Amino acid sequence: MSLLLPPLSLYIHVPWCVQKCPYCDFNSHAQREALPEAGYIKTLLDDLNDERQFAQGREIQSIFIGGGTPSLFSADSYKHLLQKIHTIIPIRTDAEITLEANPGTFERNKFIGYREAGINRLSIGIQSFNDSQLTALGRIHCADEAIKAAALARELFPKLNLDLMHGLPNQTEDDALADLQQAIDLQPDHLSWYQLTIEPNTEFHAKPPQLPVDETLWSIQEKGLQHIQQAGFEQYEISAYTKGNTPSQHNLNYWTFGDYIGIGAGAHGKITLLEEQQIIRRWKQKQPKAYMQPSSRLVGHELIEQGDRAFEFMLNALRLHKGVPKQLFSERTGIPLTTLSPLLDSAIKRGLLSASHNRLVPTQQGRLFLNDLLEIFL
Repeated sequence: MSLLLPPLSLYIHVPWCVQKCPYCDFNSHAQREALPEAGYIKTLLDDLNDERQFAQGREIQSIFIGGGTPSLFSADSYKHLLQKIHTIIPIRTDAEITLEANPGTFERNKFIGYREAGINRLSIGIQSFNDSQLTALGRIHCADEAIKAAALARELFPKLNLDLMHGLPNQTEDDALADLQQAIDLQPDHLSWYQLTIEPNTEFHAKPPQLPVDETLWSIQEKGLQHIQQAGFEQYEISAYTKGNTPSQHNLNYWTFGDYIGIGAGAHGKITLLEEQQIIRRWKQKQPKAYMQPSSRLVGHELIEQGDRAFEFMLNALRLHKGVPKQLFSERTGIPLTTLSPLLDSAIKRGLLSASHNRLVPTQQGRLFLNDLLEIFL
């Protein structure tokens, strides 16, 4: 089987934030001085120029600007960045262009400027609408700022995602459901709703907070899902919900083992090389100052061996509730699906995978016990 070129996305990382949240394990750095905004934008474009060969004739179908807190940068910077990107690798006219924003950096004119710059999807990191919970999470915004930012974003942007966490320190079931209802009332077309996890190398890992007990966490998850569905949202991935069939196109490309170029401090990329029939990963220097030095920008790359492609494909695709077409497996991995027949049969017999003839779809049991399903393909 031959690899086919999948769609191409672009991830842009802006690593600065006002302060580091105690639960965050992303590559983010608290702002200590004036940001080198113009210099960083130039470095991003230099980085993309170095990566342009990997487009291989494709247009960019989606762009995601993440962080850190990308909304620390001005609208003029993003307008310049997007215009220049288009001259390096063409951006599709219908491309989804997402910017992550923090309500604590909310300014009406700035949001208007983002829309005029070409951003057509805003993803706001709300996390909670409870002021005491926001304080515990180290967030710099209050509930009122979050509500105002989301309401304005709903006016300005064709697509709006709200990021919300549950299972927060000392959170009750009623607290969690109240957060969820407030998010629903703001009428986003997309929700990212997920449980707080304590990650290594975070402040919460060093000083663990008091989290709800497992019974409360399970009840929040169960009742919250019912609440979301009753509000007209469809769960299409483990922690992603869409209303009006507006899933995140950028994340769907990740989950269907598509290609993406990563630029910015700490950014990762995954690229299919058609002529060589290979799949590679590339990643950049994490420290912003070092990243802005051309000699140290790219710090690593590796070949995804054929033996690892099957698991990596399943790791992503089986997060999707409706799964993926079976032919996508061979197109994106270059491996005949028949080589996995004994493993697929095992997953079906255990009730973790659907016996559908044309799709790879996890069953409800498979979604509940996703790790058990994925272990079959390790």
